[in-house]
Amino acid sequence: MEQKKPISHIVAGLILAAVLIIYSIGLTFLGLNANPALAWLTYLILIIGLIVFINLYGNANDNQVTFGNLFAYGFKTTAVVTCIFILFLVLFNLIFPDLREKGFEAARKQMEDRGKLTDEQIDQGLQMARKFFWIGLIGGTLFFFAIIGAIGSLIGAAITKKKPVNPLDQMSM
Repeated sequence: MEQKKPISHIVAGLILAAVLIIYSIGLTFLGLNANPALAWLTYLILIIGLIVFINLYGNANDNQVTFGNLFAYGFKTTAVVTCIFILFLVLFNLIFPDLREKGFEAARKQMEDRGKLTDEQIDQGLQMARKFFWIGLIGGTLFFFAIIGAIGSLIGAAITKKKPVNPLDQMSM
C-alpha cells in the first residue's frame, strides 16, 4: 500500500489563506463587507478548513499521530494563514484607501443612527479610529485568528482518528 505524503502546514496555510482572501475580496466588491454575519463567516471558513486539513494530515500519517501532533499542525497552519492574511489586508488597504474611508463613513452613519452620541463625540471616535487603524487592523486580525485557529485546531485534533504507536512496540521491532 502506497504511503500518502502529508500536506505541509505551509501548503495548507497557503490554500486556506487563498480561500479567505478570495472570500474577502468577493464580500468587498459585492458591497457585503458591512454585514456582520458574513464577516463572521470568515472565522467559520477558517475553523472548517483547519478541521479538514488536520484530518487529512492524520490520515496521511496513517493516523499514527497524537493529539499534540495534530494540534501543533493546525496551529502552525493558522500562523501561516494569519501572516498571509495580514499581508493581504495591509496591501489591500494601501491599494484601495477609498474602501477604508467608506468604512469610516459607514461607521459614522451607524453611530448617528443610534442617536446616543453627539457630532463631536462621533468625530472624536472616528479621529481615534483613523489614528489607530493599522494597529487595530493588524492586532485585531492577529488576535482573532489566533483564538479561532486555536479553537479550530483543538476541534480538528479532537475529532481526527488517532492510533499512536506504543513506544514499547517500537522497541521490539
